[in-house]
Parts: sequence; structure tokens; C-alpha cells
Amino acid sequence: MAKFIGYVVVDKDHCKGCDLCVVSCPTDVLELEPREVNDRGYHYVYMKNPDDCIGCANCGYVCPDACLTVYKKKVG
Repeated sequence: MAKFIGYVVVDKDHCKGCDLCVVSCPTDVLELEPREVNDRGYHYVYMKNPDDCIGCANCGYVCPDACLTVYKKKVG
């Protein structure tokens, strides 16, 4: 079976910190930034464990504001 690695690019300026993407991630990759906020005053999402991303795109599907772009690459 092929293995995939993924990467999530977050549009920090438009993220409203709704946490839906964090909850939908099966590999616990995403987390809300605990200290910093964006220009709108929201804690935005970032990749806490980028090496664990499998590129499933669950986060991108559930984001109501389309703030996430998911990239997926086949390895091995």
C-alpha cells in the first residue's frame, strides 16, 4: 500500500478559530495557536505535528471559510 505525506497551508488572516478542522484531523496534526491572534482577533490554526500529516484533507472539507489548502505527496 502506498504511503502519503501531506502538508496544510493555513490562510491565517481569514481563519476564525472555529476548531472544526482540529477536531476532524485523524492524526492530531492541527491545533489552535494558543498565544497569537490574527488581524481579526482570532486564534488561528497551525500544524502542531506536521510530520504526522497524511494529506487526507478532512480539515479542508470541514472548514466553513475555505482557509485550508491541503497538499498530498506519494512516497515509497
